[in-house]
Amino acid sequence: MLQKRQALHHLQVLASGSKRTKATLIINRLEKGGDGGGPSECENKFHSDNTAVVALSTGWFNNRKSCPHYFTIHGNGRSVKAKAVDENDSTMGCDPVHDCQPPCSHNIVDASPAVWKALGVEESDCMG
Repeated sequence: MLQKRQALHHLQVLASGSKRTKATLIINRLEKGGDGGGPSECENKFHSDNTAVVALSTGWFNNRKSCPHYFTIHGNGRSVKAKAVDENDSTMGCDPVHDCQPPCSHNIVDASPAVWKALGVEESDCMG
């Protein structure tokens, strides 16, 4: 099983019409019962681990202006398009809704296991 909050560094994210931006990819299950807490901010629903979706840091999420845009994520010599569906809060955190974790950095992309798989990251590479 993939461990939550494992990081893949040296990642670049490309939004439509923008330049590549460096970010840190974090694995996060956005399905019901997963690490993502409640339903997604953009669609008020959960998303399967088999669907390429991401939660963006507060600034990138930009008050839902990133909903439901697709972002191309480059890492590990591969790329994948993933839909922005949620915010990983870089201003709050440290409560049950945020898995009692501290606020995220400004350059964090929480990604479903499908994104990690598309980037060729093996489960064993994600184990803590």
